[in-house]
Amino acid sequence: QVQLVESGGGLVQPGGSLRLSCLASGRLFNIYTMGWYRQTPGTQRELITTMTSDGTPTYTDSVKGRFTTSRDTAKNTLYLQMNSLKPEDTALYYCNARGLGPDGQHEYDYWGQGTQVTVSS
Repeated sequence: QVQLVESGGGLVQPGGSLRLSCLASGRLFNIYTMGWYRQTPGTQRELITTMTSDGTPTYTDSVKGRFTTSRDTAKNTLYLQMNSLKPEDTALYYCNARGLGPDGQHEYDYWGQGTQVTVSS
């Protein structure tokens, strides 16, 4: 089993920065990819960045140049550095890990509890 715990959200003014952290624990050797999603009420979760097992990041167009994802493998932690934040970045941010499920055979998405980011003056 895999557990994910996000932290670092909060209230920030437009143009400000936040750094989100995702601490992962459990059977991490079965994880293929990790990433960050965000969601507002009544919407589907939006993929904003991914990090493959070899350390290759990808970003959705709306955050390119502003957000950066990185990892500390020794600490089993994935980070999301968010700069130049805009009001439209306001959302509940979720950490995601994709890999094998508890049975060790079927693909499964693991999710953290989410951390709220609010961008407002």
